[in-house]
Amino acid sequence: MMKVYAGYHERGCKERIYNYRLCRARRVVENVFGILSAVFRVLRKPMLLEPKTATSVVTAITSLHNFLRKGNNAHVYTPAGSFDEELNGQVRLGNWREGNNDMTSMLSLQIRPRRATTSTHNIRNEVAEYCIQQGSVSWQENYA
Repeated sequence: MMKVYAGYHERGCKERIYNYRLCRARRVVENVFGILSAVFRVLRKPMLLEPKTATSVVTAITSLHNFLRKGNNAHVYTPAGSFDEELNGQVRLGNWREGNNDMTSMLSLQIRPRRATTSTHNIRNEVAEYCIQQGSVSWQENYA
């Protein structure tokens, strides 16, 4: 739901670091959902279930995913190269992205231009400040 700061920003500035950290976080979510939908195909199309039942299905899938990732055979479930990787600022896409183009049963989201509220901008600014202060990590300025 968060949006990047538009435009070009100087290296190491608050906006650029925020954009980098947000994109990195999104990549984690894409990796997990990509692998989950590749393995558990029920996630590739709308679930025609009651919300409570759909919640139970997603919870069960998440639990199975975590169990498989933590087990002794995690390398079988997600072998090397499964996830997107970043090395020296270059992103190498994970194998889960291959062959995942047949997701035509997914419903398209309607794009509706909306102007963000002042409170939304304030939240983004607070998160950006956090990323350069107490939430700062040693490697963020190498790539942002």
